[in-house]
Amino acid sequence: MTPDIHSHSLRQALSRAEISPAPENPSFKKACVFLLLFGEDAPRALFIQKADTAGYPWRNQVALPGGHVEKKDTSPLHTAYRELYEETGILQDHVEFLFSLGHFQTIRSVDIEALVGWWNEKDEVRFDSREISRVLKIPLATLLEAHAEKGFSGNDPGVEDLVYPLGPVKDAVIWGATARIVHFFIEAIRPFC
Repeated sequence: MTPDIHSHSLRQALSRAEISPAPENPSFKKACVFLLLFGEDAPRALFIQKADTAGYPWRNQVALPGGHVEKKDTSPLHTAYRELYEETGILQDHVEFLFSLGHFQTIRSVDIEALVGWWNEKDEVRFDSREISRVLKIPLATLLEAHAEKGFSGNDPGVEDLVYPLGPVKDAVIWGATARIVHFFIEAIRPFC
């Protein structure tokens, strides 16, 4: 199944989504990530896999590009663009911001605001191999298929069950807060695919 999705249809679908609210607890550390989409003919999503470094708390995790809000950041969007550039070399001018999916919390007391953007693919992706082992360009169709096969459509699975195997990328699995963001996103766009 190849979804007929482009930046305009995504913006329409997401504008109908009920945003995930921020936590009431002010002690959460703030972070922002980009769910970056690209490819008009066969849409894909860009993920990173963290480096396999002993002692690194996010060792080998598949994640969205992003990171913690810094004092110098002027907005969540500024944080997301800054982190996207630092981690992948993708320039702000090449990403159209579409929508905020809202807030998702981790077991480490981090509140992540997830932003959706559309990338024009004019950058050569680069990354620091000490932090990131690889960049994954996953077809949206693969995520939609896994979502349906796992029975997630219309359901709210628990954290142990909410896992997205990445099909052809046999050793990569999306889980945790990233899986919660992917689930929320797919549920928002699924009626339009």
